[in-house]
Amino acid sequence: MKKIELAQNFITDNLDLFKCPICGNGFVELVNHSMVCVNQHNFDISKKGTVYFLQKQFKAEYDTAMLNSRRNILQAGLFDPIIEFINDKLDDKEETILDVGCGEGTPLAKLLNLRNNQDIGIGFDISKDGINLATNQNAKAFFCVADLARLPFTDHSFSTIVDLFSPSAYEEFNRVIKPGGKLIKIVPNSDYLKELRELLYDVDNSNRHYSNQKVVDLFAQHYPDFEQTELSYQFKIPMGLQHDLMIMTPLHWGKGQKELQPEALNQLTKITVSVTVLIKKY
Repeated sequence: MKKIELAQNFITDNLDLFKCPICGNGFVELVNHSMVCVNQHNFDISKKGTVYFLQKQFKAEYDTAMLNSRRNILQAGLFDPIIEFINDKLDDKEETILDVGCGEGTPLAKLLNLRNNQDIGIGFDISKDGINLATNQNAKAFFCVADLARLPFTDHSFSTIVDLFSPSAYEEFNRVIKPGGKLIKIVPNSDYLKELRELLYDVDNSNRHYSNQKVVDLFAQHYPDFEQTELSYQFKIPMGLQHDLMIMTPLHWGKGQKELQPEALNQLTKITVSVTVLIKKY
């Protein structure tokens, strides 16, 4: 079955999850591969099986090279322990999962395949290139291009929201999550990819050290009753993926970055993944 047909089947079965980002009303039908709301606003399903919900073109920060490198390293397992941790926090019953800033789609695809049940999974990103790559994932998920601040989803439609290293819009999250649902936000710690930082930057460079404490504090302001867990592990980098590891992050374009020769980069055999997991139960 073609991607556009798979997407049309998904939207037909789950039309009640979506609302028009222009007028805020629900969609009422599909006509010729186009979602139509009560006010006749149309959003076409592309040949790749995606829907572009933005009102204007937007140039994303990550280019195709970064997205492909990110896919390579994530497919190799960089975030697998994080995905397994998220899975452990989900219920055994069927979930409706929204992946915020899903990029090229690997984390959501791995989570859905790990659960291996009838979950509904939707990933969105502002990057059209990322969403186009995501449609190649081997998972029963729907991917779309959407604005974090104006989500094209109906109120109380998701049982779990996953925010992995992405910005947040807490008012929108509160709107689209179901009563009893969960918001799971993953924030990188100061030790995240520290070995790569040490290779790329001198000790006095600001890009070598950073803190996301303000992000954690803001989450705490919105949800004083939140849960917090620290998760750290070492990932063994498969030979040949060192360059992908570097390209997948904004680290390689930071001010003061050293030019690394391949032999220096290939000496990097392990990398630290250190994150804070923040959970709000509604």
